[in-house]
Amino acid sequence: MTALKNDRFLRALLKQPVDVTPVWMMRQAGRYLPEYRASRARAGDFMSLCMNPEMACEVTLQPLERYPLDAAILFSDILTIPDAMGLGLYFEAGEGPRFRKRIETAADIAALSVPDPERDLGYVMEAVRTIRRELNGHVPLIGFSGSPWTLATYMIEGGSSKDFRRSKAMLYDNPEAMHALLSKLADSVTTYLNGQILAGAQAVQIFDTWGGNLSAAAYQTFSLAYMQRIVKGLIREHEGRKVPVILFTKNGGLWLESLAESGADALGLDWTCDIGEARRRVGDKVALQGNMDPTVLYAKPEAIRSEVGRILSSYGHGSGHVFNLGHGITPEVDPAHAGAFIEAVHELSAVYHR
Repeated sequence: MTALKNDRFLRALLKQPVDVTPVWMMRQAGRYLPEYRASRARAGDFMSLCMNPEMACEVTLQPLERYPLDAAILFSDILTIPDAMGLGLYFEAGEGPRFRKRIETAADIAALSVPDPERDLGYVMEAVRTIRRELNGHVPLIGFSGSPWTLATYMIEGGSSKDFRRSKAMLYDNPEAMHALLSKLADSVTTYLNGQILAGAQAVQIFDTWGGNLSAAAYQTFSLAYMQRIVKGLIREHEGRKVPVILFTKNGGLWLESLAESGADALGLDWTCDIGEARRRVGDKVALQGNMDPTVLYAKPEAIRSEVGRILSSYGHGSGHVFNLGHGITPEVDPAHAGAFIEAVHELSAVYHR
């Protein structure tokens, strides 16, 4: 494989020295870019875009053609695993993801099989290979998956939910069934992420989008424990270098100490957590990724620059910080404001690495 021209993202995740703080954005390939909207219209719909490796590569690279980002992230969706399990993923306009079948009983769970990455999710693996080839060592490629708990909620609810009533009812009424589902999903995520690594992903992130909706006790048992199991099962070195693992639990700031003991290399933070305080709490155990409120990008460039400066100052000197938003960039953001954000991170962070 081609040597990396810019590896500061991987170095920061491993707390190695860098010249400036690396930056990428969750959902950096997305609807805020007019070129993405044009590609999606050409594909016909979101899933057709995801399942076409050449087009998935095209939209993955679009933000890197605009901005000096320090990493690319695979264009895909967290719900590819449940879809490969036969639940029938589709997207309803204005309503988000839906499944044609829901998980309701222990028998439904027993009938699920762990997808084979190359056979059942080959379009994702081919997209990873295509993107790596087209990146040609420009920046590293991030692979990803949803967490077992997050995937389970969609599978049980049949789509998005405000209160997760079916998922939490199963968790408390029938914990054995929930553990059976989460165990199968943990195996699936491990296999899926290892497939991405073997195909060329140079770091991986687990998105625990809905872990923060659990109680403290339930989070430890039904979310974190399964992410720890995944981390233990991942390929941690490939192509002669370490493959860093990032865990991101939205609204997980209460549990940073536990997350820091997970075996992951880095923790993603949402914007509700002060990054300086988070650094004090986790010490040298993990790097930190984040954590500007995405809605700051609606403000003027001067205000964006000021907030970037505040977050950099809060983290302080030294490596171990990957700058990112606290969640995904939103569709209405002016692309010029995203550019101002990325420029500010690189310009203002150099002083913290001397």
